[in-house]
Amino acid sequence: MKALVIISSSDVDKALTGMLWATNALKRGWAEDVEVIFFGPIEAEIARGNQRLLEAIAAYSQVKGTPLACKRVAEQGGFEEALKDKVKVEYVGAKIAELLGKGYTPLVF
Repeated sequence: MKALVIISSSDVDKALTGMLWATNALKRGWAEDVEVIFFGPIEAEIARGNQRLLEAIAAYSQVKGTPLACKRVAEQGGFEEALKDKVKVEYVGAKIAELLGKGYTPLVF
């Protein structure tokens, strides 16, 4: 199985649950591949430097690489520059469609 973890909720605890699952799925072989995309209100929390989120992102990055965040959301929120220091910032609509087309199962937190 390949999983696409989309983290949108502004609820930090929900976001951390998604990050924990993504990281552990890779470490423990629960999934062949796991991609994480931040897409929505949670991006503002990351840009503000929420320490718990940054630690979860670092743990995931050690096993997979830096996750993506939606550039359009960041542009609209006015925090693109702050976000760039913490995650990759790109337009993610086409990336999500590509991963779904490749058979990734979406998990949304």
